[in-house]
Amino acid sequence: MRLIVDTSGGTYPVHIGKGALKELKPTLARLEPTGVVIVTDTNVARWARTIAKSIKSSRLKPSIYTVAASERSKSLAALGGLLAFLERKRIDRGGCVIAVGGGTVGDLAGLAASTWLRGVALVEVPTTLLAMVDSSIGGKTAVNGVRMKNAIGTFWQPAAVIADTDCLSTLPRGRYREAFAEVVKYAVAMDRPLFEQLGRDSELLVAGDPDALQSVIMSCATAKALVVARDEHDQGPRAILNYGHTAGHAVEAASYFRVSHGRAVAFGMRVAARISNAMGLCTRRVVDQQEELLTAYGLPDAAPSVPVERVLAAIPSDKKARRGRVGWVLPRRIGFAEVGHTVPPGVVRRVIRKALA
Repeated sequence: MRLIVDTSGGTYPVHIGKGALKELKPTLARLEPTGVVIVTDTNVARWARTIAKSIKSSRLKPSIYTVAASERSKSLAALGGLLAFLERKRIDRGGCVIAVGGGTVGDLAGLAASTWLRGVALVEVPTTLLAMVDSSIGGKTAVNGVRMKNAIGTFWQPAAVIADTDCLSTLPRGRYREAFAEVVKYAVAMDRPLFEQLGRDSELLVAGDPDALQSVIMSCATAKALVVARDEHDQGPRAILNYGHTAGHAVEAASYFRVSHGRAVAFGMRVAARISNAMGLCTRRVVDQQEELLTAYGLPDAAPSVPVERVLAAIPSDKKARRGRVGWVLPRRIGFAEVGHTVPPGVVRRVIRKALA
């Protein structure tokens, strides 16, 4: 399956499905890179080696740069190491960076590609479900600040995204299931048919059925492509993709990134729905429906072990805040959320305290 993402920063294909890696050679033939560096992490280095072997030729001899499989690899220190590697390998403006891994690798490699020589080609090869449905598409690159997640970054669209579901075979089951938090995000915030599909096919999807999975990845990728086309640089409508991320990112920061992104987003969606209900914007049924779906994908309502005050202190530092004002994304009904809501601090404190109790 293939879709096209069309933005002012570039138009590019997203290839999705079993065996999609076969599209990498034609992609590189189109780009004609003068050199290639594959960026990966310790968890999926074997995929990087397989890819390097498959694209190696008399003209092209790819190098591999491996980082630790940890959120802590999204740092300025890790970025500096990768940029130094690109310099040592003499990657010029005709070069290409291939990101083989999850969101951490994609964000780090993307930022390096966008800044090295003011920009070289980037190809995303996501190996996690979370990256396939979300972070590999849309051109956001970043590393974390000391206290803020994704605080330092750029907008840099890839030349192609190749999401081969075979790569999910090496993904630990826990991380696979946690990624459904991002899938549920799309369903609750903007796609009721997807919500219904997730409920109907939960057993197939949890088991990793390739046909059901391909359909869901395609739905999420299409939704994101449409949003990015309207708002590439995150000036308004793209904020819908932040559903669940305001409280979620605060939990990640408060835990010093020990709480996984998927679990944090699931927590953040619960908080957002409960705030919406507390403000009279959605019914209790919406809160319960979301809860039931998250639980079906192994994301039970178990509070992360983080200090309440630290989470509350991190919320005003949300990178989308303006003049200290946080614009919350809140659901009105299943399949429709609204951006830019101002929530009274007392409501935020009350809901988060209860959620973390």
